Amino acid sequence: MRRGTKIQKLKQALPRIVKDVRHYAKPRVKLHNEGLGDYYTEGYRSLNQREWKGVRDTAYDFASWLKVYGYMAVTLGKHPVALTKSFVRYPWMASYLTVANMLDRHKLGLRGKQLRYTQEQFYGVVHNSVDVIAKIIERDENLNSPNNKRAAKLRAKTVMFDEMTPSIIMAGFPMLDWIDIAMSPVCLPGEVDQNANIMYVDAAERMGLAADVCPLPSAEVGCAIVDDYPQVGSSFITSSMPCDGSLGAALFMDRYMKKLPSFTLTPPQRFNEPETNAYAVKDLKNCIRFIEETYHVKWDWDAFWEKAEEYNKTTQCMLDKWDVNCTPYPQVIGSALSLQREYEFQTAACLDPFMTKQDEKVTKMMLKGYEKDREADRRDYKYRAIVWCCPAHYYTHFTTWAEHTWGIRTLVDMESMLSYHFYHIGDKEQALTDMAMAYERMMMRSHSNGGYVNALDECWKMCEKFNANIVIMYDHVSCKNFGGLHGLFEDQARERGIHLIWVQHDLMDPRTVSRKAMRDAVNKYMLTVFREEPLDPTYLDYSDELTW
Repeated sequence: MRRGTKIQKLKQALPRIVKDVRHYAKPRVKLHNEGLGDYYTEGYRSLNQREWKGVRDTAYDFASWLKVYGYMAVTLGKHPVALTKSFVRYPWMASYLTVANMLDRHKLGLRGKQLRYTQEQFYGVVHNSVDVIAKIIERDENLNSPNNKRAAKLRAKTVMFDEMTPSIIMAGFPMLDWIDIAMSPVCLPGEVDQNANIMYVDAAERMGLAADVCPLPSAEVGCAIVDDYPQVGSSFITSSMPCDGSLGAALFMDRYMKKLPSFTLTPPQRFNEPETNAYAVKDLKNCIRFIEETYHVKWDWDAFWEKAEEYNKTTQCMLDKWDVNCTPYPQVIGSALSLQREYEFQTAACLDPFMTKQDEKVTKMMLKGYEKDREADRRDYKYRAIVWCCPAHYYTHFTTWAEHTWGIRTLVDMESMLSYHFYHIGDKEQALTDMAMAYERMMMRSHSNGGYVNALDECWKMCEKFNANIVIMYDHVSCKNFGGLHGLFEDQARERGIHLIWVQHDLMDPRTVSRKAMRDAVNKYMLTVFREEPLDPTYLDYSDELTW
C-alpha cells in the first residue's frame, strides 16, 4: 500500500478515533446509584464503577480483586515472552483480562456470606484456569521457538483432550500431563466475554456450516478453521459427546489434529441400561491402552486411587450443598453453584487439589451460614426455582439477576447435576464402571441423553426434592435434543402446578437471542402471571449489549 493511501485512510478514520476517545474518557462515576441497573452504561464494555457494599464487604471485595490479578501476574509473569506472544497470536487470550469484571457481575448486589460463597467458588475456577493458561504458554508450539527444548519436552509428555472427555483418566498416568484445549480458547472465554465466540461461529458459517447448528461445536470448528488452538501435546483424545453437532465437531477436530495420534471415545447414548456398561468400560480400556502405547507408560492404580478419593471428596461437597439447598435456608446458589462444579469436573477433572481445598472451605462456610439462618429463621427470598436445560454461556449471571429483580432464588442448575456418584476405592473393574458412568453423565449429557426420563421425569423429581414451584426452562434455540419435549414439559408442569418460564437463548451467540431478550421473558411472566412488582426497577431493563 502506498504512503499516500495510508495517510488518506488515517484521515478518514481520525474522526471516529477521536469520537471513541471522547466517549470512553468521559467520567461515568455516579455519587449515588439508585439500583443495580445503574452500574451499566449503554455503549460500554465494563461496569461504570465498582459497587459500594459497605466498608467490610467492599474491603473484602477489593482484596479479592487484587488476589485474582495478583495470582495471574505471578503465575503468568514467569513466561513474559510467550505471554506477550499469546496476546498477539490468540484473540481469546484478551478475554482473560476481563475476568474480574465477570466476577463483579456475579457479585453485584451480594453482601455478607453470599458474597464470600460466590467469590470463593469462582476463585477456585479462576485459579485453575490461570494454571492451565500457564501450562499452555510454556509449551505451546505456536508461541515457543523450535529450538526450545524444554517446551518440546513438555509437549512430548502432554495429552491434549477435547471437551466432553473423561480427563480423569489421567489420574492413572501421574508421569504425564494433560490439557483440555477446547475449554481455554472457546468455552471459558465465552462465559467471561459474551462476544468472544462470535468470530469463530462466523468462521465456521463462512465455510458453509449451517447457521442453525449449535454454536458450541460451531465455535470449536471455527477456532480450528482460523487455527487458534494451542499446540501443546503429542496426542489428542476426543469424543462423540454430547450430540450430533459435537460428533461433527469431533470428526473435524480429528482431521485438524491429523499429524498427531488420536483416539475417539464413543460412549453409549442409552446409558440407563446396565447392559451398556460393558461396552463403555471396554471403550475406556481401549483409551487407556492408546495412552500406554503412545507414551510407553503403564497405568498406575495407586495414583488413580489417590485421585479417586479426591474426586469423592468433591462429590460429597456437591451433595452437601444440594442437601442444604433442599431446606428453607439455601446457601450456595445460582451460578456460583453450577459453574464451579462444571469447571471442577470438566476442566480440572476433580484432580486439582486447590479446587478441592476451596470446595471444602466453602462447604464449611456454608454449614455455618445455614445454622445461623436456621436459628434466625431467615428466608430472604420470595420464590424457589430450579434451572433446567442447557444455560446460555454468554449470560452466566442470569440467575443472579433474577434473584435481585424478582426474588427468584435458584437452588440448583441442571448442569451442576452431573456425575454425583462415588468411586469404589480398591475395586478395579467397578472403578472403571464408575468412570464410565461419570463420563456418560457429565454436563450437557446427563439429562439430554439416555431417554426422555432423564430430561422430563428427573425435572419433576428435582422440583419435589428442592421444594421449587418455578422452573426456569432454558430453551436453547439450536438444540435438537430438548425441542421435541416442549409440549410434554408444558402439559406435565400444568398438571403439577409448576410454573415454567421459557427463556430462549443461543448458548454462545448473543446475536440470536440477546441478554435483554432473556430478561424480558422473565419480566413478562412475573408481571402478567404473578402480578409482581420488581424489587429493583433499575435492574428490570438496562443496556448491556456490549458489556463483557
